[in-house]
Amino acid sequence: GVEPHRGFESLRFRQIIPKVVDPLWGFFFGRLCSVWLGRKGDRVDVHQELHMADFKALLIEQDANGKVGNRLATMADAQLDPGEVTLRVHYSSINYKDALAATGAGKIIRRFPCIGGIDMAGEVIASQDARFKPGDAVIATSFDIGVSHHGGYAELARVPAKWVVPLPAGLSLFDSMALGTAGFTAALAIMRMEDNGLTPDKGPGVVTGATGGVGGLAIDMLARLGYEVVALTGKAAEEDKLKALGAARVMLTSSIDHAKVRPLEAGQWAGAVDNVGGPILHWLLANMKQAGTVASIGNAASFKLETTVFPFILRGVTLYGIDSVMAPQAVRLHAWERLARDLDISKLDSITREIALGEALTVGADLIEGKVRGRVVVDVNR
Repeated sequence: GVEPHRGFESLRFRQIIPKVVDPLWGFFFGRLCSVWLGRKGDRVDVHQELHMADFKALLIEQDANGKVGNRLATMADAQLDPGEVTLRVHYSSINYKDALAATGAGKIIRRFPCIGGIDMAGEVIASQDARFKPGDAVIATSFDIGVSHHGGYAELARVPAKWVVPLPAGLSLFDSMALGTAGFTAALAIMRMEDNGLTPDKGPGVVTGATGGVGGLAIDMLARLGYEVVALTGKAAEEDKLKALGAARVMLTSSIDHAKVRPLEAGQWAGAVDNVGGPILHWLLANMKQAGTVASIGNAASFKLETTVFPFILRGVTLYGIDSVMAPQAVRLHAWERLARDLDISKLDSITREIALGEALTVGADLIEGKVRGRVVVDVNR
């Protein structure tokens, strides 16, 4: 079953005890690292060795008939891809992109076999880059991770230094993966809308796909920044949870008659974070206020958009596409700092659950079928 999230804090101290092992067995050193990780007083023992004979990983493969599958595999560190930073992974997460990759429902993987997981957080154990030293707590997301470069669903990872950012103060490794690419994308969307002049006094904002990972985190962040946030969802039963995250009110998608949506409607929204695309995005554009801003993040409903130019040429509406994959490191650093500062981290518990690495084999399919709410963190060492 799913283990409840008990909460974790950043690394408090590390105790390394050298141990001489019988040379007849061919080993020289073992390290026992006692990591104190207690947001609520939990203590976790983590056994770490710089040179591992093998490690667990969730490997995505394609057979001779083109069918994509995944399995738990034992791999050697020599099989890792090139990179300047090697880390002991503590946590990863499950995003929609991960689900598409692991199940083969989307043509995400560009190289087989590939360890899945586009997110990872852990501790540096070796580095050829002066910015990172052994013991540093770090995050790596996006770029080719989990797509054409071995990803975060493994106990060990090696990545280029330019893909790595330090764990911001105020976040634990667990927190960072409860946020993951979803939180990072939400932060990018809000930063982009703010750059276009969006402020709380301009009017209310709306978040579509509100019960998803990006949606819930965007609601929390916008509410904490002082915005009046409306959550748009098709799940009436989630109203109380959405209001607990900070939504001023909840609007059901069933209340929208798409056949009656005109090119321009009465301007309601100053800003919008859209996770679904398709007719909902058309409805958003038609309902934006003068000089409103829409951040397009996903296509959970459809990748197609049929709309008119009127919102753009008559109201000066801006439609931004949010790319979380190739964002440069300076932008990444700023986004993670904003997440640590602007989110109510205590609310992550209500939208996050923790699973073991082996459970990731099935949760991806559940996510595609709409059975997963909020965020799922993968403890790769379980």
